[in-house]
Amino acid sequence: MTDEKLAIVVLAAGQGTRMKSALPKLLHPLAGAPIVAHVLATARALDAARVLAVVRHERDLVAAAVEAELPGTVIVDQDDVPGTGRAVELALDALGDFDGEVLVLNGDVPLLNADTLAGFLAQHRGTGVAASVLSAHYADPSGYGRIVRSGDGAFDRIVEQKDASEAELALDEINAGIYAFGAGALRDQLANLTTDNAQGEKYLTDVIGLLRAAGSEVEALPVSEPWLVAGINDRAQLAETAARLNALIVRGWQLNGVTIEDPATTWIDLAVRIEPDVTIRPGTQLKGATAIATGAVVGPDTTLVDCEIGANAEVKRTDATLAVIGEGASVGPFAYLRPGTVLDASGKIGTFVETKNARIGRGSKVPHLSYIGDTEIGVESNVGAGSITANYDGVNKHRTSIGSHVRTGSHGVFVAPVTIGDGAYTGAGTVVRKDVPAGALAINVAPQRNIEGWVEQHRSGTAAAEAAAAAREARETDVD
Repeated sequence: MTDEKLAIVVLAAGQGTRMKSALPKLLHPLAGAPIVAHVLATARALDAARVLAVVRHERDLVAAAVEAELPGTVIVDQDDVPGTGRAVELALDALGDFDGEVLVLNGDVPLLNADTLAGFLAQHRGTGVAASVLSAHYADPSGYGRIVRSGDGAFDRIVEQKDASEAELALDEINAGIYAFGAGALRDQLANLTTDNAQGEKYLTDVIGLLRAAGSEVEALPVSEPWLVAGINDRAQLAETAARLNALIVRGWQLNGVTIEDPATTWIDLAVRIEPDVTIRPGTQLKGATAIATGAVVGPDTTLVDCEIGANAEVKRTDATLAVIGEGASVGPFAYLRPGTVLDASGKIGTFVETKNARIGRGSKVPHLSYIGDTEIGVESNVGAGSITANYDGVNKHRTSIGSHVRTGSHGVFVAPVTIGDGAYTGAGTVVRKDVPAGALAINVAPQRNIEGWVEQHRSGTAAAEAAAAAREARETDVD
């Protein structure tokens, strides 16, 4: 049910210069979704009455990503006054006379989950304090503001590293930058913020100091694991966070009955769905909305993007995008499945085969060294090794239709548009330019010519010429 007394503000206005990227920091992908999408998913899970995102850098791109992930989020534009305090001030203005709790989240802290925040909110509400600060104990707190507590362990203040004494620098409890405020107390103190500091910004941390100076109670609540509040500021931190999240995803699937032989080399996006008794072999990447049915074996060294894999299918050393692999089918090794590939039950796409916009029927096989594009193949047909569907005439793409129970010879070329009827055969090396009727054999009639002595005449001095001469002499000796 919607929590009518909860509003969530997501800070998403920063430029993220340390990423050194044309893409806004919050839109960098993490387990198949933008960084900010993970924060918004957590906000959704908390069922807040209002969710607001404060944007500025690359405003339209970030706002579009926010709307796509959590429709109905209120977009708040930060003005020329910099700082997190100003961002929250503008968000609070957009909330009007809201009088519940305001939870402030950073858009670049993607691993903080809903259960942790629900506990944080419950404790904040239970104590009745004006504000609560989420904190963490870091082995190396360098660069972070420190939580300073009084002798009895109660929260006293936040001190930034540049202002900290030697004793305060030794503290390992840091300010995670996640806050819960009573809306009234927050509104009162935001009005007192100034830009009278070295950076010329309105700092949200100053609100905590103002509340304490006014005699209000503030509490700091540490998280159970410090990585929960780790932010992403550069690509090294992005990689570290991705590895942490992937380890959690992989473990979750293992506990759900999926065999993952090498978690260190297996990467799985959040949207992927895997049924129990699937086996994932080393070096496998499962991306997008890929779904894998029970009993399937995927990998090693396989990348699947938005694919459907049927029960008991096997896909190894394959790169596939927007492909459907049927029950009991076999793909690879070294297959390349482009969008629109559908391999029906018990079918086969074999070694060094590329397919595109092709449907291969039940039990049909394309075993070796072939390109099958813009093609439909019926049931129980076999396409010979080295076959090509010549689907492009330089202007338009055309389709090839191969019927059921067809047998095509090796090294065939099918010049589309062309139809091979049910039960037809084609000879090895045939270039098919005309439709082949059902049950017919298509061949290109070209008698073989052997030009005697050609190698000795035209390649004299080579090993081949010497071998040919020796063979000729031996043959002539035998005749004599």
